[in-house]
Amino acid sequence: MQQPSSAVLLVGEALVDEFHERQIAGGAPFNVARSLGALLADEGGGSAPVCLVSRIGHGDAGGALIRASLQRFGLATKAVQIDPTHATGHVTVSEQFAADGSPAGHSFHIHTPAAWDFIAAEPALAALEALRPRFFYFGTLAQRGAVSGASIQALAERARGLGCTRYLDLNLRAGTDTPELAAASLAQADWLKVNDEELGLLFRWFGQAGDAPLNPLGDPHALSPALAALMQRFGLQRLILTRGSAGYAAFAADGALLAQGSGLAIAQLVDTVGAGDAFSAMLLASQMRGHALPASLQMANGYAAALCGERGPMPEDDAFFLPWRQALQQQTLTESAS
Repeated sequence: MQQPSSAVLLVGEALVDEFHERQIAGGAPFNVARSLGALLADEGGGSAPVCLVSRIGHGDAGGALIRASLQRFGLATKAVQIDPTHATGHVTVSEQFAADGSPAGHSFHIHTPAAWDFIAAEPALAALEALRPRFFYFGTLAQRGAVSGASIQALAERARGLGCTRYLDLNLRAGTDTPELAAASLAQADWLKVNDEELGLLFRWFGQAGDAPLNPLGDPHALSPALAALMQRFGLQRLILTRGSAGYAAFAADGALLAQGSGLAIAQLVDTVGAGDAFSAMLLASQMRGHALPASLQMANGYAAALCGERGPMPEDDAFFLPWRQALQQQTLTESAS
């Protein structure tokens, strides 16, 4: 079997996030793809080994916004399908603020139907076959519709056959936060990334009677027995747990704690939109550069925290990415020398 390439293929929603003062391109797979494009960019001007499979509307303003963002980050458009009937997806972002005016979270209203509900399997599978990536990234939201759901399941199954590492960012949202969809997705994953709330749901849905009271924000070692059972049930190789201000933890297939880190102080919190996507992007970028998992997680934690100081899921100034590209390169040189 041909070995996977040094590339990442991502499938799912590319959409427009509607904030109260502006509209910007978003969607978890698109956010991860754009960060990867910036972090893995060839300093000589070549494009990053990143392919996004999605679907946008024909000739609408949302689609134009997404195409412009693809171009900004040096990402190819050939695997982004054009839907002649359905419009580019959009999400209304509602922000909450504390009494002192500081950000206190956000919620999403994800409108339906959208073009990304109709990702066609045949061209998506052709893109996967052509690229044969090292990592295949997917989530649950784009599986809400029958067409895209079937396409993503087919892609994940073929990625298994190609020897890709299948990275599932569970990313549960209203309408897709069901045990049935979670189970179908977990069965197609090698690496799983969840936040503390999502892990609590997984324990309730699939765990033993004593697992539900476990606190994902507590001592990570206490989670190991329950995680071992969960990971064995679904054949998972790695589980990455993000814990907000409590930091992160990573576990092996037997539930053993591989690495953990504390949360980082954020000098000026603007919003947390896309923070989880930023974590995934840097983790994958660092792994693509050949770094050890603990170092990759530490960089992912820092990158996600830095993004919380920016408006929306992607910084407007490309200068934001430069120190992170340099840090990736420096880490590569350090590990090569040791």
